[in-house]
Amino acid sequence: MNAPVLLHVPLHRAAHGRTGDKGNRSNISVIAWSPALWDTLVAQVTEQAVAELFRHRRPTTVTRHLLPNLHAMNFVLDDVLDGGVNDSLNLDSHGKALSYLLLDLPLSISPDLAGHLRGPAAPFPGDLP
Repeated sequence: MNAPVLLHVPLHRAAHGRTGDKGNRSNISVIAWSPALWDTLVAQVTEQAVAELFRHRRPTTVTRHLLPNLHAMNFVLDDVLDGGVNDSLNLDSHGKALSYLLLDLPLSISPDLAGHLRGPAAPFPGDLP
């Protein structure tokens, strides 16, 4: 039996994000473009996946809070802001820059959900012939 063919897309095709920070803690919310994508997001956008994506920032903890009625989730990443906005000389490590990194997380989507995706349908570089 053949494995099902999946679409490989960046998270921003399935969701949008909002960010905030306080001290050395970053909050990144992920909101599904469609309720139909929610179960896929819950299964693939996990604490472990986010911790791995941000490993170069060395978060001490990554906590995911699910908001199923909103088809959203909020991630709290501790100790990822170089001491906080006021203590850091690195302006690029705060706010939207971190949400853009998360929104590039690769997802595997069932083709029957393709109609719920947003944005251009460009493949990942690894999917090119």
